[in-house]
Amino acid sequence: MRYRIVTLGCPKNTTDSDRIARTLEQAGHRAVEDRRSADLVILNTCGFIDDAREESRQAAEILGAERTGAQQVIVTGCWSQIEREQVIEIDGIDAAFGIEAWQEIAQHAGEVEAERDIPETSLGVGPSAYLKISDGCARPCTFCNIPGIKGRQFRSAQPEALVREARELVARGAREIVLVAQDSTAYGAEWGDANGLAHLLERLAAESGAEWLRLMYAYPGFITPALIEVMAQTPQVCHYLDIPLQHGSPSVLKRMKRPHNMAMVHGTLERLRGAMPEIAIRTTFIVGFPGETEREFGELLSFAEEAAFDRAGAFIYSPQNDTPAADMNDQIPEATKQRRHEELMALLAEVSAARNERQVGRALPMLVESEPGQTTEDGEPIIAGRTYREAAEVDGLVFALGEGNPGDMPTVRIAESLGHDLWAEVVD
Repeated sequence: MRYRIVTLGCPKNTTDSDRIARTLEQAGHRAVEDRRSADLVILNTCGFIDDAREESRQAAEILGAERTGAQQVIVTGCWSQIEREQVIEIDGIDAAFGIEAWQEIAQHAGEVEAERDIPETSLGVGPSAYLKISDGCARPCTFCNIPGIKGRQFRSAQPEALVREARELVARGAREIVLVAQDSTAYGAEWGDANGLAHLLERLAAESGAEWLRLMYAYPGFITPALIEVMAQTPQVCHYLDIPLQHGSPSVLKRMKRPHNMAMVHGTLERLRGAMPEIAIRTTFIVGFPGETEREFGELLSFAEEAAFDRAGAFIYSPQNDTPAADMNDQIPEATKQRRHEELMALLAEVSAARNERQVGRALPMLVESEPGQTTEDGEPIIAGRTYREAAEVDGLVFALGEGNPGDMPTVRIAESLGHDLWAEVVD
C-alpha cells in the first residue's frame, strides 16, 4: 500500500510520524510524496491547545473532502486521542487512532512485523534530525493535558538503543541531533538516575559521531550541576537550552503547579550563564491563566525583561478538558488575554533583537539548511542556516552570500541583526 503522512504540531509529533512510517515500511508499505497518489493518508494531529485542535480539525476536513477514488484517510495523534468521537464524525475520515498506535495503524494498512520501541527518530534525515529520548510526563501542571494523553509515567529509552539510533542518523547525513521528550531532564528518572541526561549526553558525544547535540524541553528545577558541567565541557553539546518556564509571577506559577521559587529560577540561569557565558536560552510563557491579575502580568513582564532570554514564545491560555485549570474561577476575558499576549510578544521581540545585536562580530560555525541554487533578488547566490544559537523550526535563521549544500558547516561572521534573523559573511 502507498501511504502519505501529514504531520502537525511539535518535533515530538515528527518523531511519532517517523515511528508510524518505520512500522509501515517494515510491513512492506511504501511512502509517496504526492498525497493524491496515496492509498492511505495519515494525519498526525496536535491537541495541546485550542488553536492546535482547530488546525487539526481543519486539516482533517480538507483531507476528507479531497480524498480521491478508493483512498482512505485516517487520523491519529493527540487530538484524536482526546476527541475521537468528534474526529470520526468528519466526512471522509475512515478511522481514528490515539497516540502510540503504530501497530493498530499498520494493521489497518495490512500485515505488520514486530514492534520497535523508543527511541523514535526522523526517517527523512537532513542536516538536523530529532531523537526522542523518552516519553510520558509525571509533572502536575494544572493547565496541561499531556500526561493524560501521553501517560503519567516516564518511559526512557535505553542508552545503548539511543546511541545506536544516533549513529544511524549520522550515517544517513545528520550533523545535528536534537534530543526531545516531554521532559528531557526526567531522562532515566524511572531507574533512579538523577543525572541520566548528563550521562546520556556524554555517551552520545563520545559514540554517536554527531557534531552538534541540542537539548530541548528542560524542566526548571531539574537542571543539575552535572548537566551544566557536561554541557559546558563537551564540545559537541550546543550551548543552547530550552526551558519552558510558563510565567514569571510566583503566585501564578503556584496555581499552575509549576516551580514557583523565583530565586531558584534566577539561580539556574546564573549558573548556566556562569558556566557558558554565550549560552542561548529559550523559554515559553502562558498569558491569561485563570486569575492572572494586572499585577501578576506585570511581574511576568518584569521577569521576561530582567532574565533577557535569547528566544521566547508565548501562548494564550485556553482551557483544556480534564485539567484542573479549566474549572478554576476567574477565567480571563479573551480581549484581555489577547492584549496581554500582544504586549508580552512585543517585549520579547525587543529583548531577542537586543540579544541578537550582541552577536555582531562573532565568528561561528553555521549549519547550512538551504538547497543549492538559492539567490537574492539581484541574482547573487545565498545560503541560509543556523548557528548553535538557533534551533530548527522555532528560532530564526542566519543568511549569508555564498554557495553551499545542506549539511555544510562554513564559519561565518555575524554582520548585522535583522531582528529575528541574522545576516552574516562567510569567512571560511
